[in-house]
Amino acid sequence: MVETEKMIQKSVRNIYCVGRNYASFAEQMGNAMPEHPLIFMKPTHSLENMNGNTVSFYGNKGEVNCEAELVLHIGRPYEKGVNLNELVDKMTVGLDFTYREILNQVKDKGHPWTTAKGFPYSSTAGEFCSFSTEATQQHDFKLVINGETLQVGNVKNMIFSIQTIVDYVAENFGLGTGDLIYTGTPEGIGTLQDGDVLEVQWGEESLGSCKVALKQKENI
Repeated sequence: MVETEKMIQKSVRNIYCVGRNYASFAEQMGNAMPEHPLIFMKPTHSLENMNGNTVSFYGNKGEVNCEAELVLHIGRPYEKGVNLNELVDKMTVGLDFTYREILNQVKDKGHPWTTAKGFPYSSTAGEFCSFSTEATQQHDFKLVINGETLQVGNVKNMIFSIQTIVDYVAENFGLGTGDLIYTGTPEGIGTLQDGDVLEVQWGEESLGSCKVALKQKENI
């Protein structure tokens, strides 16, 4: 049921991310509620599995945040009206990392978010498991930092449903086999410190963990 790291990374084509998809997160960040899914993309080079490894970021670029999200893997080409259980073949919990100060700067200038969101290791993913719409309603996903639960989310609290997201992405950008969708994060984002241990959970099951290293020199 679980694919190896290399197989997952080789199979990924596009990484779509949904911003502000939980009202609690939008309120926490002081952002307006979106009228339609707010989509941004990340390069596939940003993708990294969570298997007890260390992920390194530049500590001299300001505050580094992480956000837990339900991640969908598209298993077949999109067709209008396709059943979600046929379109999405697996899911996991992943982390979206952000250089917060850089993001604020590029937003103020009206520039793309890529420098703040698309750097190496900025999209991590736990082990993938089989997808079903019923399962997404039954279980919470969690971010645990150093043994303490920081975030708890459930797709029932999304502003835009999974069906709305996949339809919107497909109609505006295209959606096919091997694409990933990070579906958004609830309130409680984490500000990281060097040495933090991050774990993602689905229900009571751990799907993966990683350790954070914040480097001061750009020699990662």
